[in-house]
Amino acid sequence: MASELKNLDKTGGMYRNRTYRNLIRGTGLVSFQVVVKETDLSVHAVKPLEDITREIILKYRGYIEAHIERYPDFATILIPWHTPNPVPAIIQDMIAAGEKAGVGPMASVAGVIAEYVGRRLLPYSDEVIIENGGDIFVKKNSAVTVAVFAGKSPLSLKIGLRIDPCGLPIALCTSSGTVGHSLSFGKADAVCVISRSCALADAAATSVGNQVKSKHDIENALEFGKSIPGVTGLLIIIGDKLGAWGDLEIVPIQGKKC
Repeated sequence: MASELKNLDKTGGMYRNRTYRNLIRGTGLVSFQVVVKETDLSVHAVKPLEDITREIILKYRGYIEAHIERYPDFATILIPWHTPNPVPAIIQDMIAAGEKAGVGPMASVAGVIAEYVGRRLLPYSDEVIIENGGDIFVKKNSAVTVAVFAGKSPLSLKIGLRIDPCGLPIALCTSSGTVGHSLSFGKADAVCVISRSCALADAAATSVGNQVKSKHDIENALEFGKSIPGVTGLLIIIGDKLGAWGDLEIVPIQGKKC
C-alpha cells in the first residue's frame, strides 16, 4: 500500500520543496498549510480552518486509499479506468476526468483533492483558494493573478494568468515535463489548463503535456486540448516559446513575488 500512496500527490524536486508557493496575488485572505501524509495543501480562506481542512483531507484520501486497496491497478494505470461497480463521488470524478482527457484516473488526483477540500470548506468560508502540487481550486468574488512557474524557461515567473471567477468555482492546473517528478511523456516546461472542474483540469494538463515534445508541437497540442470537453483555457510553455487559447488573460509579473 505504501508504494501506491506515493502516487497520491505530486512530490519530489520542485514540488516537494514547494518553491512555487506564494505566487498567488490579490487574495485578501488568511493563508495556512495543512499536511496529511503525502497531501500538502496551501489554503487561503477568510479565517484559519486547519482542523476542518485536515478532517476533509482524511475523509477523501480515505476513499482513494480504499479504492486502491481494492483495485491496485487504479494507482498505476495510464489509460482510462472503467468499473461497473458503484464508487464514491470523488472516484467517479477521477474516472470521468481520465476518460475525457484520455489518461489514467490518478492523473487527476491532486486536482480532485484540491477541489473536494475547497468545496467542503465553502460553508465555513465563502471565498477559498486551495493549491495542491501546483493545481489550484479557486472560489473568489474578485480576480486573482497566478504566476506561472515553468522551470528553466526564460518565461518562468515572468508571466501570470489573471483569473476572474466571478464568484463561481474555477480551476487552474499545471503539468510539466521538466519540473518535478510527476509522470509526463512530454517536454513542456509548463502546461496550464483552466476548467470549472479541477479534476478535469489536472487530467487535461497531463494529457496535453504528453503531446509536447518540442516547440513545433505547441499548435497541435493546443488543438488537442481544445477538443477535451470542459477545457476553457490553455497555456503551453516550452523554452522561450508559448502558445495560448481560450478564456484566459496573460499578464506580466513584475517586482517581488508576494
